[in-house]
Amino acid sequence: MKPVPREERKSWFYLTMIWIAGIVALAATALGGALGSGMSLTQALITAGVGCFLLAILNALCGIVGNKTGLSVAMISSFTLGRFGSFIVSIVIAISLFGWFGVQLDLFGSSLYNVFVDVFGIEISRTWLMIFGGALMTITSMIGYKGLEKLSIVATPLLGVLLIGSGYVVLKNYNLNELNNAALTMDPITMGGGISLVIGSLAIGVIIAPDFSRYSKSSKDTIIASFLSYFLGYAVVLILAVLLAKATSEADVVAIMIGIGWGTGAMLVLILAQWTTNNTNLYSSALGFSVVFKSIPKYIITIFAGVIGTTLAVLGIYDNFITFLNILSIMIPPVGGLYVADFFLRKYRYDFNKIDTIINLNIPSLVIWGIAILIAFMTSAQPLGFGLLTLTNAPAMDAFLVAFILQFIVSKFNLDKRG
Repeated sequence: MKPVPREERKSWFYLTMIWIAGIVALAATALGGALGSGMSLTQALITAGVGCFLLAILNALCGIVGNKTGLSVAMISSFTLGRFGSFIVSIVIAISLFGWFGVQLDLFGSSLYNVFVDVFGIEISRTWLMIFGGALMTITSMIGYKGLEKLSIVATPLLGVLLIGSGYVVLKNYNLNELNNAALTMDPITMGGGISLVIGSLAIGVIIAPDFSRYSKSSKDTIIASFLSYFLGYAVVLILAVLLAKATSEADVVAIMIGIGWGTGAMLVLILAQWTTNNTNLYSSALGFSVVFKSIPKYIITIFAGVIGTTLAVLGIYDNFITFLNILSIMIPPVGGLYVADFFLRKYRYDFNKIDTIINLNIPSLVIWGIAILIAFMTSAQPLGFGLLTLTNAPAMDAFLVAFILQFIVSKFNLDKRG
């Protein structure tokens, strides 16, 4: 998998559209609904703002590495963790993407089910609708980056209009004081825990930023796209979802859309949003596995990823959505901390022409990854973690920073070992 040629690079606009299409989806509104149901309005708004700002910074840092090298995250991580170490990263990321695919596909099936019931008066099993959606998304994801770009430019504005319109309907009938005093409808969420959930919700997206930023013209384009999508775009979606949850006492966005009177058109837009998001998930998982299984054609890998993701959806991964996010927020962020720290100190090593010099295993970096995960578990509240200490109050951020600092020290020590 060679670096993306300069003549194929795109401006910040196209990268922004692709990233927004990948992050602005029903799962994002589901998270916003959870924040609105478990926090006061003020707490939820601050949590969304802080979490999204941190995400934008992390995405910009990871994205710059992809832009500078022109390589995918699977290739980049091989320079940091070694050839076999990158295999481990690819597998962990792929499993995470399978889980996200299943979450999005479950929401896709629910939306399509409502369309059939409302328009045609026909009830079709959600399972069959998820299988249909999974097949459709798998087929279209084979088109690659250009297909994602075209679909994203159509889907992103439509979803934006739908969410802003929904927010308008809510604010027209409620004032902010009423929304702030609305009773919580689920177990309380702390601000630290909420910020970690926000970071965890897109931790996988941040770590795989190089898969897309390698098509960016410059680091400036990457930074602009990061803040327009991960900070501005994602924060708007979360805040609107919080407002909707407060007004309707409902965290399920499909139920919310029906409750405020939006019709079939809104459901179709939501379906399109799931389509674009899952195309992104499959595209990146196929990229990762193509590094591990070099002899297998990419379309075969894409089909395999689609089948696994669809199976997870049918088995009900959405029912464990928050737990899934918490686990991701601990395991995935350290990977970004590792390759960002190492790249900025030893960028001379991240050269495709030196691919044959990569060692099989970089033990120190793998140990650091394990330490960062352990620290994140120690700073996570029970029952997921041990709750033994507190650093930033956001375990996802703890994991990234611990990995970054330790890898920075190790890379600084090894500066003289060029190769």
